[in-house]
Amino acid sequence: MTVTKIEPLTKIKFKVYLDGSFAFVLYKGELSRFGIKAGAEISEETAERIRRDVVFKRAKLRAMHLLEDMDRTEAGLREKLRQGLYPEDAAEEAVRYVKSFGYLDDSRYAENFVRSRQGSKSRREIQALLLRKGISADKIEAAFEACYSENDGGEEEAVRRLLKKKRFSPEDVDEAQMQKIYAYLARKGFRYDTIRQVIQNYNENA
Repeated sequence: MTVTKIEPLTKIKFKVYLDGSFAFVLYKGELSRFGIKAGAEISEETAERIRRDVVFKRAKLRAMHLLEDMDRTEAGLREKLRQGLYPEDAAEEAVRYVKSFGYLDDSRYAENFVRSRQGSKSRREIQALLLRKGISADKIEAAFEACYSENDGGEEEAVRRLLKKKRFSPEDVDEAQMQKIYAYLARKGFRYDTIRQVIQNYNENA
């Protein structure tokens, strides 16, 4: 394999290209350690050793650090590792590694996400946010089942909180203003029946 290019990222970090394709990022000392320089020939064994002993190990440590910072989805962690220029196989190895310790769990993430937002957002909003984060539809549905019971009032409570935030008072709004309130809550993903029920029984001191 031929080192076709070494591209500086910082004063001490470099992108290494093998046979014309990006291979991995190494620090200056690692370039010397493995004899990496433009035009040099390296064996498949050396390239594999770099991936296994340096890049994969660094990706695992980076993944652990990212999860210490905040809980993430699998898709979110992969994206952060890609942004850090870790190759696809290194990112996948890091994901498998942290999952093996239980540090990464999309089902747990989805349940925590639903619980923290079910009092302020509609199920439709929460679902859309979780889908954008890369959570699968079946895991989202399972999280809803775990966090909502048939009559727990979760969506009703969310509507009440939003109305209170807007200082809503049924006695002080005319028909046009009421229509705007309904439209606002509908855009938030709440069903008409839920909105109507909450407004009909609304008590701002509740």
